[in-house]
Amino acid sequence: MKSLIRRSTTPLVAIIAAFLLLVICVTALIVSQVSATNGQPQSGRLITIHDRGVEKVVLSDAATIGDVIKEAGIELDASDAVEPAPSEKLVAAEYSINIYRARPVVIIDGALKQKIITAYQTAGQIAKNADITLYPEDVTTLARTDDIISEGAGLKLTIDRAVGFTFTLYGTASEARTQGQTVGEMLDEKGITLTHNDRVLPAADTALTSGLSVRVWREGKQTITADVPINFTITQIQDGDQFVGYRATQSAGQTGMRSVTYEIMVQDGQEVGRTEIASITTKEPTVQIDIVGAKYRGSYTTPSENEAISWNFFIAQGFSREQTAGIMGNLMQEHRFNTTGDGLAQWTGGRKAAMLSRPDPYNIYTQLDFLMWELNNGYRNARDQIKATNSVETSVRIFQNKFEKCGVCMESKRVQYAFNILASH
Repeated sequence: MKSLIRRSTTPLVAIIAAFLLLVICVTALIVSQVSATNGQPQSGRLITIHDRGVEKVVLSDAATIGDVIKEAGIELDASDAVEPAPSEKLVAAEYSINIYRARPVVIIDGALKQKIITAYQTAGQIAKNADITLYPEDVTTLARTDDIISEGAGLKLTIDRAVGFTFTLYGTASEARTQGQTVGEMLDEKGITLTHNDRVLPAADTALTSGLSVRVWREGKQTITADVPINFTITQIQDGDQFVGYRATQSAGQTGMRSVTYEIMVQDGQEVGRTEIASITTKEPTVQIDIVGAKYRGSYTTPSENEAISWNFFIAQGFSREQTAGIMGNLMQEHRFNTTGDGLAQWTGGRKAAMLSRPDPYNIYTQLDFLMWELNNGYRNARDQIKATNSVETSVRIFQNKFEKCGVCMESKRVQYAFNILASH
């Protein structure tokens, strides 16, 4: 009997155990799949969209704000506004998008009344959208329309314009605006407190109307600061290649500026005296450089004129003051800046023939041009050596030995002439 019972219960236990094992396996499989699913990272940026009081959160891989809005199935009207802008590219992990729906706004600006459709939220933005200029003193009121039948559901922007007037405050005139009803209220609005020496016209209790001229001044001595222009100077460079009468600006001059403080005396609102007591240069003027023609059409020039013309000529050719003086000390010794006979440099032989072959050979500019042509060609070694020194004596000696090639040079006189010329220019 015991043996019979043992054989009959053993299969039942096995069946129950197998069933429990199956349930455990199925449960484990489900849990593992759920865990695997929840453990996978989700791609995309977290975007929160606010639209008419409704908040919508989406994950998106879109490139721009506008693409996200399209993906979310949100339609925009042409007058709607979006912040950030629909064209903005998405680069951050999270964004918050605000959609402002366009609605009608009635604008009342004095006797003018107009209706626009706009998504802008502030009075300033709405006025700008309607091409209306607002001034800081204007007062605006933005409220819901109270006449739905004639104006429709929306907003009403009312603009209370400030009064425009001319205001001269301690000598400085400007166009001003105010909400004050009188001159006194205007002064209070602008935080202007009059002292016992201050005066105002018209009186403080005068009604402030459009176009009124109001003047505030201080009696007695006082100081003011004003910007005063500094005229630029003009330096002329004579060009021997251009005839007299030619003029061209090589470098335009620019006006400078200085800040000047004056002590002024005012009586009955009128300035009766002014004294400069301080000055600070705030911008240095720039010198203007003009090129002027110096070539005469066969006209005779005196030796003293030739000296001045020669100085400007060599300076314009890039020689320093000392180098120019060295060259001219030689020319003074050679022919005292006369262009007659053998010319400035007392040319002889083939050099004189080459000089005389030029048009108008006894003209100072013709001879200077020829002298410079020689220095730039056959005598360029003399030119380069002169430009390599900044000594008056050395410049004299180089020009004397390399260019003039004189027999009896009297070098000491040439040096003395050079220093005299340097001192006089």
